[in-house]
Amino acid sequence: MFCGILVAGCTDETGPATTEPTAEAAKEVSIGYVLWDSEIASTNVLKAVYEQAGYDVELKAVDAGPLYQALADGQVDMSISSWMPATHAAYWDTYGDLIDMVGQNLQGAKIGLVVPSYVTIDSIAEMNDVVEEFDGKIIGIEPGAGIMAATETAIEVYDLDYTLVASSSAGMAAQLSDAYAEGDWIVVTGWTPHWKFVRFDLKYLDDPEGVYGGEEYIASLARMGFEEDNPEAYAILERFSWEPQDMESVMLAVESGESPEDAAQAWVDANQDTVSFWING
Repeated sequence: MFCGILVAGCTDETGPATTEPTAEAAKEVSIGYVLWDSEIASTNVLKAVYEQAGYDVELKAVDAGPLYQALADGQVDMSISSWMPATHAAYWDTYGDLIDMVGQNLQGAKIGLVVPSYVTIDSIAEMNDVVEEFDGKIIGIEPGAGIMAATETAIEVYDLDYTLVASSSAGMAAQLSDAYAEGDWIVVTGWTPHWKFVRFDLKYLDDPEGVYGGEEYIASLARMGFEEDNPEAYAILERFSWEPQDMESVMLAVESGESPEDAAQAWVDANQDTVSFWING
């Protein structure tokens, strides 16, 4: 049961959790996020920002569907992991009326099928001509991710003779890294921003049917009532936004061996003017 992951002793009752606000609670925030490399990077940066502003921060990692449920039920205060308008559309359709859409925190995001640039096809429509080269597999991430649902749709729309292999963000990246080192063909579910586009020479396969949508943005969400309960913390969330290259630099540091916490803190330390604006306006 999902609520047991987040809050011990919670019930099946629907509706936002209610608590009496206290001065102490006003300096505490909880952030839900999905375990994509991009969201690990951004969430740890936001955590460091809130800590600089004097808050105690609790991070709660969950799959995408349960994340939206947690926001709708009031079990987490916020998330900056909402990929819109296409990737998480189904979750927003289900829970959007119960969640506060705060704003966009990153523009220029994208999802799709990604291959090394040495692969000699350029379109998803060509994939059935080279099934053997790809071993008939598309390497995916967590089963509940929006990009996985989009890829299942792509398999149907393009009538692909491929199996979508569920893995994880880290597992997908590891398989991509191994194949790239050997010059082997591989096709993965990919998204931008991501450190793999800095580390490897990659390309998106064209999507003439538009299954994966166009340019996306990453949105900041809050539970209903958070603005009234904690206006100062809400204002920080409202001001938080950055560029894809900022996110990729943190992701690349993590992939190179730094902890997410250390990589995030290093970015915060190096960008104090931006951080000061997020905190103070």
